[in-house]
Amino acid sequence: MREPKIRVMLHRIVVILAVLTVLPISVSAQIMLIPMDQVQTDHLKAYGIAFKALETGKTVEWLLNYRAGSFVIDADAELENLCLIRGVYTESITSADLADIYRAIEVENMERVILEKVPAIAVYTPQNVEPWDDAVTLALTYADIKYDMIWDEEVLAGALEEYDWIHLHHEDFTGQYGKFYASFHNQLWYRQEVEMNETLARRLGFRKVSEMKLEVARMIKDYVRRGGFLFAMCSACETIDIALAAAGVDICPSEFDGDPVDANAQESLDFSRTLAFENFRVTLDPLLYRHSNIDTYPDRLARFPDVSSDHFYLFEFAAKFDPVPTMLVQNHVGRVEGFMGQTTAFRKSLLKDYVTILGEVTGFDEVRYIHGNFGRGTFTFLAGHDPEDYRHMVGDPPTDLSLHKNSPGYRLILNNVLFPAAKKKERKT
Repeated sequence: MREPKIRVMLHRIVVILAVLTVLPISVSAQIMLIPMDQVQTDHLKAYGIAFKALETGKTVEWLLNYRAGSFVIDADAELENLCLIRGVYTESITSADLADIYRAIEVENMERVILEKVPAIAVYTPQNVEPWDDAVTLALTYADIKYDMIWDEEVLAGALEEYDWIHLHHEDFTGQYGKFYASFHNQLWYRQEVEMNETLARRLGFRKVSEMKLEVARMIKDYVRRGGFLFAMCSACETIDIALAAAGVDICPSEFDGDPVDANAQESLDFSRTLAFENFRVTLDPLLYRHSNIDTYPDRLARFPDVSSDHFYLFEFAAKFDPVPTMLVQNHVGRVEGFMGQTTAFRKSLLKDYVTILGEVTGFDEVRYIHGNFGRGTFTFLAGHDPEDYRHMVGDPPTDLSLHKNSPGYRLILNNVLFPAAKKKERKT
């Protein structure tokens, strides 16, 4: 009579052990849920908590589409205190609660992604002080996520090998200094930027700044091909592809490099070299504050005359089949308020076929947020300059993110920072 009872008990023990080996979060530990829906008090610092947990060797799970992309972490007193100090809202849950969450994820449009490493992060930015701010640098600093600053000399010396993720922002890879000539060529900061770049180009053995920037663009493209993660905003999204397409073609008017553009510059562009865009037309007039027709500005002004009418919508993806784009659009809202930049929005009709649209303006030839694979790596482009400053002008003070703790636009930036931490086998595209 005792033998069946013993067998039942053994069976239960085996089942329990099997469950314990499957669950990535230890059921014996306190379990911390960091919800990312509307109850979260500081969405931006929550990403920094996830990074801090990874730095201390903890397992972090990103629950895609569960309460707007929440995090689950084995808790301890130090981590709990850090959340209190930084104002991040958390909930303590039991192993039974976690099992219920897992069951819901199995049957709904959700997915569990294990974060297993702290990515080495680089921000491509000059050492000199510029009259504008980088939204990504602001986000990383506010969230307390470590990053290094690198520039042309470091990139050309092979420094990209040390990093998993690189960000490009307000950069002109065509060597035309942001097309600021008409408005700012007499300003001290503009003259200093020209002098700094020309001096560096000569020291590194290049005849022109445009040739140096092209080589930097090529090395960044090769970095992606070999498995790197590239995130860009504002004019960098547009100018890196323009520079790649114009390799060997002079598209810089004499105001920038001392000699005229090539006679057949437009017809000589090679779109097979670009990452995201094709069939675009470059702007060869030095007095126009525009690089190409990739940017929908100024056409879009007729459709969006002010901030109240300007917004875009995030796509919803099948989390189990498309976890990568799903990670990149995690948010507590589906509609994001628009914001301008030197490149404010991308013309949808100029995207390459393989590019995935993450956020678009419905009813128009305009997208704001895109993603693509190239070689073993990926690129993600977000148009606009500062998600919480609709028209950030040259010389404006930096945005105070303590006033925008729950910014949907800045969440998109931090999704990209966290993306390279995901376990490789979870990346299915």
